Amino acid sequence: FCLMAAPGKVAAFRLPPLPTIGEIIKLFRLKALKQLSQNFLLDLRLTDKIVKQAGKLKNAHVCEVGPGPGGITRSILSAGVEQLLLIEKDARFIPGLQQMLSEAAPGKVRIVHGDILTYKMEKAFPKHLIKNWEDEPPDIHIIGNLPFSVSTPLIIKWLENVSKRDGPFIYGRTQMTLTFQKEVGERLTANPGSNQRSRLSIMAQHLCTVENCFVIPGQAFVPKPEVDVAVVHFTPLVQPKIQQPFELVEKVVRSVFQFRRKYCFRGIETLFPENGRLKRTEQLMMTADVDPTLRPFQLSMSQFRKLCDAYRKMCEEDPSLFVFNYREELRQKKMMRSTDQPEQTEEENQL
Repeated sequence: FCLMAAPGKVAAFRLPPLPTIGEIIKLFRLKALKQLSQNFLLDLRLTDKIVKQAGKLKNAHVCEVGPGPGGITRSILSAGVEQLLLIEKDARFIPGLQQMLSEAAPGKVRIVHGDILTYKMEKAFPKHLIKNWEDEPPDIHIIGNLPFSVSTPLIIKWLENVSKRDGPFIYGRTQMTLTFQKEVGERLTANPGSNQRSRLSIMAQHLCTVENCFVIPGQAFVPKPEVDVAVVHFTPLVQPKIQQPFELVEKVVRSVFQFRRKYCFRGIETLFPENGRLKRTEQLMMTADVDPTLRPFQLSMSQFRKLCDAYRKMCEEDPSLFVFNYREELRQKKMMRSTDQPEQTEEENQL
């Protein structure tokens, strides 16, 4: 439509406004699926606020995960990005996205029908954007209103990518702005001593600067989830706080938090086979200089670093340690008990 110009001024023209997200939903009869934990965010003020947390997007390359009907997509395009890659698993949303974007951003948007958990992001962006790890982050951003069912496994996968500098991080310290259940957001940013301190806190904070930006009330989504939603921003660190392989750190941290309300030595015991377990646990705690009566959520990042470093040395002395699996040991014990019982019963029957 035409904006009426004042006398002597040139009239300004712009394209008709895009259909609203609500209109797209009605037009294509879209419905959030509970089994996929989908929730639509229709308030463009909130989608603009999410995108603002990503930082300067002018002429940047952006990957949006799970755009759905396209609320955040509009806000990303409004920020003046150079290229936008949309990865959407649910094929129902793709026609609506195509219609909405065909005229709004010709040549700027690429839509991929795929699963972000398996999508290879190593070739998602042009090679000229690659920066050295020590440099400022590249002009690449990952943004997404993630379904709750995928958010935790996905961030663990991306944290492993950060550690190995592969996946979306072959380009450098790619930044991420993602949504999580409020409780998960609190875990990601929890400090030592907090009840929310968890495995996720250590794995995220030893690799990234993690900022809990703001909370979106559940009633802002359609359908309304039972929880509020946190927007969390990640910037990979130049140097991780624990300089050990991802798998080793993850094993130590997971073991420590296995019994989060008990003393930390109880979880550390699960790193070792039954034969010599107590002695090796004491050796690890003494080498790391960690008080065995601290609870897991009380341990600092420095204490986790010392535990990982000490465990690495023990694994180098005895390579069988790292492949030891406490749960497998328990499972085999249980199987032995269950097979022993029938044999005893048979003997009793023969008497």
